[in-house]
Amino acid sequence: MRRAFKTPIRYAATASLLWATLPNGACATGTGQGTDQQVYPAPCVAAAAANDADKVIDVCGALVDNEKTLRADRIKALIARAGAYDRKDLIDRAIDDYDTALRLDPTLADIFNARGELWLRKGDRPRALHDFAAAIKLNPDHPAARGNHKALAQELERLGALMAVNNKPSFSCAAARRAVEKAICANPELANLDRQINAVNAKVVRKAGSDGSRAGRALQREQDAFLARRNAAFGRPDYDLRNAMRERLDHLLAVQRY
Repeated sequence: MRRAFKTPIRYAATASLLWATLPNGACATGTGQGTDQQVYPAPCVAAAAANDADKVIDVCGALVDNEKTLRADRIKALIARAGAYDRKDLIDRAIDDYDTALRLDPTLADIFNARGELWLRKGDRPRALHDFAAAIKLNPDHPAARGNHKALAQELERLGALMAVNNKPSFSCAAARRAVEKAICANPELANLDRQINAVNAKVVRKAGSDGSRAGRALQREQDAFLARRNAAFGRPDYDLRNAMRERLDHLLAVQRY
């Protein structure tokens, strides 16, 4: 799925923006005598603004690990480092940093959305959906979270619909009377092939008949002839039902393309 989700946030700009919103005087400056220079946030801010992932991981990591770092600075350093890990495709480490940032401040809608996008990249749709919903709860007008939540919810609905018909043919197995139909019902691969053949045939017949020509009727007669041959030939030693169905599907897909 890949699906059309919003582009993940890149935290060079975001980290700088978060620091810009910090109240004056809230950052430890490290200018006083004897002050531990590791709590000085400027190198982390500069590395984030320069989009230098390795530098961010180094200097912002020092800020995260220093027990003297103010809580607000630690949150922003975690966010910057998570963004750097994301750019290096170290998704689990990025998620860990977002986890810590959200424990320190559970009101960050942007970070819930960013973590949700990472869960989605890992294929964990339930956690992704939960994070997108959390972001929307905090900020109902969050455009990225709303778009992500909508797209993922639609995908889950589509997957649910597909699961409902998975391994089921186009006809009712309860009403199956022919030996070939019972064989299709008993084999998931054949059942899926039958459903796909029926669906693609319906599309090509509908498309061909949309201009009122006889092309649609001709295609439906072709499908009826295939079913008649299938019913008559099933059970013969030289008849391969699976191969016949695959060939029919390939033919219909070629018609659909052209």
